[in-house]
Amino acid sequence: MWKKLLFFLFLCAAGLSPVWAAGSVDMQEGQWEITTRVEMPGIPVQIPPMTFSQCITQQDLVPKNEQPDNECTMTHNQIDDNTVVWSVVCKGEGGETRGDGQITYHGDHFEGSMQMSMPEGMTMTNHMSGKRIGPCR
Repeated sequence: MWKKLLFFLFLCAAGLSPVWAAGSVDMQEGQWEITTRVEMPGIPVQIPPMTFSQCITQQDLVPKNEQPDNECTMTHNQIDDNTVVWSVVCKGEGGETRGDGQITYHGDHFEGSMQMSMPEGMTMTNHMSGKRIGPCR
């Protein structure tokens, strides 16, 4: 159950397609393999990392794994040098979830994290890493 909940929250948080207003990031466009590792205080079970692939472009810099029933809205986004920062609000049956994320690109790889605040005071951190694996499919 925890794995499904965490996966859903990550998808809600990152399942956005922003159009970035300015700047060009040191990122090679193409197909990327993205791995997320979740930390939740007070949860004794280690959640295995999740890996997915995505085409990343200069117009769509936030890693995501598409979710058709996504009810998330980006409330903030900016680019500072090679770091992409965003905030998001997701609405679901259990209430509202808020998240703040950032990733830093280094040409063919990136690292970053996203902090989520969920209903009833629960928090979660997603640690993300990605590497370019070829042209977009």
